[in-house]
Amino acid sequence: MKRKLQGKYVRNTTVGANVRAYVPAPLPPKPPINWTPALQDKHEKALLALGRLDSVSRLLPDTVLFLYMFVRKEAVLSSQIEGTQSSLSDLLLVELDLAPGVPIDDVQAVSNYVKALFHGLKRLAAGFPISLRLIREVHKILLSKGRGSDQEPGEFRRSQNWIGGTRPGNAHFVPPPVEYLADCLGKLELFLHDKPESTTVLVKAGLSHVQFETIHPFLDGNGRIGRLLITLLLCSKGVLKEPLLYLSLYFKNHRQRYYDLLDNVRQTGDWESWLAFFFDAVAETASQTVETSDQLVKLATEDTERIKALGRKANSVSRVLRAFFEYPITTGVQLALKTQLSRATVNSCIRELEQLGVIGEITGQKRNRVYSYTNYIGVLNQGTEIIA
Repeated sequence: MKRKLQGKYVRNTTVGANVRAYVPAPLPPKPPINWTPALQDKHEKALLALGRLDSVSRLLPDTVLFLYMFVRKEAVLSSQIEGTQSSLSDLLLVELDLAPGVPIDDVQAVSNYVKALFHGLKRLAAGFPISLRLIREVHKILLSKGRGSDQEPGEFRRSQNWIGGTRPGNAHFVPPPVEYLADCLGKLELFLHDKPESTTVLVKAGLSHVQFETIHPFLDGNGRIGRLLITLLLCSKGVLKEPLLYLSLYFKNHRQRYYDLLDNVRQTGDWESWLAFFFDAVAETASQTVETSDQLVKLATEDTERIKALGRKANSVSRVLRAFFEYPITTGVQLALKTQLSRATVNSCIRELEQLGVIGEITGQKRNRVYSYTNYIGVLNQGTEIIA
């Protein structure tokens, strides 16, 4: 549905240039969303896929261990979209202080993302609402160390920013000037709290994502926070019990379409095309996550069954394997600390797992050896290939 410009342009002088900055109109869209049968169908399919995903999360044998890796995969993907060159294996190695030569700033950005998401989830679990305050808290952690740490972490910007180009004068898009920020953000927060009217959670997540990206309230980290906001909203409203839906891979694979739709919404008010894309993203991503979960559960079940044939060693080896679910790249020292087994027992278990083909050593060294749960990493690595 074509509407008029979804906001207004205002003149602003910044960095020596006179530019047109865009100030979005508040949500919800006017006139309201045109719910064609096709759009309604996409909405229903997305909700069904979310329902299946939520059901799967409740059936996982050890949700915490699976969640640990899903969150790290999303952190890698979301940070890659912003230009980092860090892989999932890089992150896991750096977390164990085992990655000399890996670009630390890139991995730090990914690690910050993990901490930021878990902080947001912890606050929600304690009853804190989705709010500007929570967004600022999450942003402060996101940019706490490494790249971006000098870009006012946890503070809304006090200067003009821009998207694309080397300066405001040749930018692809210039967000609202500073003097408009408080009003834009205040109205976004009201929308998140169902004012002036109630909005279903999936629609709210889709609309507010565009609005947040348009306002671009921080000097850095807006894209990552905007993607985090989707997951936090779905969890805050109980649509998902566990934060297992992450759209970064879909946005990565459809990057140009994603950016084109954001521009189209701002210029023509075609929210329906954006929502159709967003619902497709949710449905496909939720289905892929269910499939990934099934693969991981199948792998865990098969490997556990193979271990049972080891007789009296099976109990200790199973404990070590469980540690690999949480730390699929690790060392004998770390395994001993995690399992509370002796080093000798852990080393014996490692040999058994190597002989079964479950794990492999990845350094080729005789000392300070590092082990990988190869097939587990393989399943999770799908889609995380570094962007050139």
